[in-house]
Amino acid sequence: MNMYDIITKKKRGDALTREEITYWINGYVAGEIPDYQVAALLMAICFRGMTSAETAALTAVMAASGDRIDLSAIPGRKIDKHSTGGVGDKTTLIVSPIVAACGCYAPKMSGRGLGHTGGTVDKLESIPGFRTNLSPEEFRAVLMDCHTSLIAQAGTLARADKLLYALRDVTATVDSIPLIASSIMSKKLASGADAVLLDVKTGRGAFMKTEEEARALAETMTAIGKAADFPTAALLTNMEQPLGRAVGNSLEVTEAVSVLRGAGPDDLREISLTLAAGMLRLADGAPLAACRARAERAVESGAAFDVLVRMTRAQGGDPAVLDDASKFPQARASRVIHAERSGFLTRLDAEAVGRAAVLLGAGRTAKDAPIDPAAGILLHKKCGDAVRCGDPLATLYAASEELLEVGEERLAAAISIRAENVPPMPYIYGYIDAEGWHD
Repeated sequence: MNMYDIITKKKRGDALTREEITYWINGYVAGEIPDYQVAALLMAICFRGMTSAETAALTAVMAASGDRIDLSAIPGRKIDKHSTGGVGDKTTLIVSPIVAACGCYAPKMSGRGLGHTGGTVDKLESIPGFRTNLSPEEFRAVLMDCHTSLIAQAGTLARADKLLYALRDVTATVDSIPLIASSIMSKKLASGADAVLLDVKTGRGAFMKTEEEARALAETMTAIGKAADFPTAALLTNMEQPLGRAVGNSLEVTEAVSVLRGAGPDDLREISLTLAAGMLRLADGAPLAACRARAERAVESGAAFDVLVRMTRAQGGDPAVLDDASKFPQARASRVIHAERSGFLTRLDAEAVGRAAVLLGAGRTAKDAPIDPAAGILLHKKCGDAVRCGDPLATLYAASEELLEVGEERLAAAISIRAENVPPMPYIYGYIDAEGWHD
């Protein structure tokens, strides 16, 4: 067996065997197969695709290529949740405490911001003192005590994925559904959970720009879960415009707290409660309506917010900022952007808003660049809202007036105001589980 023959086979559109997939993944991780041959194979996969069996085999081999988290000592079902990435997506900070307050375990390993999309770890670390780099023993201890723990993903988990993603990023081979699906699911299989609910986003601010692409990705990942006997479901959600009104790390923590206290924007609250219901259904198989009612009670009673406070304290964070957002470090400069005409807000491009937030300091323009936890954007209007000339559209926060200038210029390109309104956009397009699609 050799890489030349494997590359040739995939170039011709033939399916690779599990043995061939194991050979090249393990050889690459061991440093025995060079980047240029793996890059050639990845490009062939992008053009020729992979069968369901190939994708499932690739995922399993990648999951076994590094460390695996052992949560077997934790009683009951452990339910994970993953988002494919978006702008203003702070649902993990809401959903995990809700599920924990309902008596289920919700372990979560999260990432940092990538491109225009925010990262849960960056949001958590805007809480003064909050530690996301827990040891496995600390992770299990917090999980046992709080029923949830949110930490940074270990670099040794699914080691092949880390190597392949870095190579895909520089060889224009990121946008392949089998490669995206195996990347996500290999980490989920190695994370120690018993099941996972996926939030697959579609629209301007998502990596899957069309609903068709997002459905294909959701179907591929649920099929991988079925093949691995790992219960998997997915929610298809809207990312045409940012989720909620806050984009930026401490701003998003504050907005997540508002939802846990029974308030917050309608879109964020609805998607969060639906995700929580889906996770609870994976835990015990109860009907979605009953799971939704449990999630709502956890918020109404204050139990879900109490979980967030307890987890924050357990991971070294200062819970005072959860009670009083003014105790967060504040931005040194801010600016209100006003409407220059009357009409309706008909476009709020999520990707452009996300990139504006990055330029303000809320994300990274280079791999190791620091993040300003106070930087970001607070949106006062969303798509479909009526606007009068002079109305505030957004408030920008940054460390300097110079950054505000750059951010304002980018944000202006994200917004359209017209005389005629647009039809309302759905928050959720559908739900898929082992039984198929549910609209």
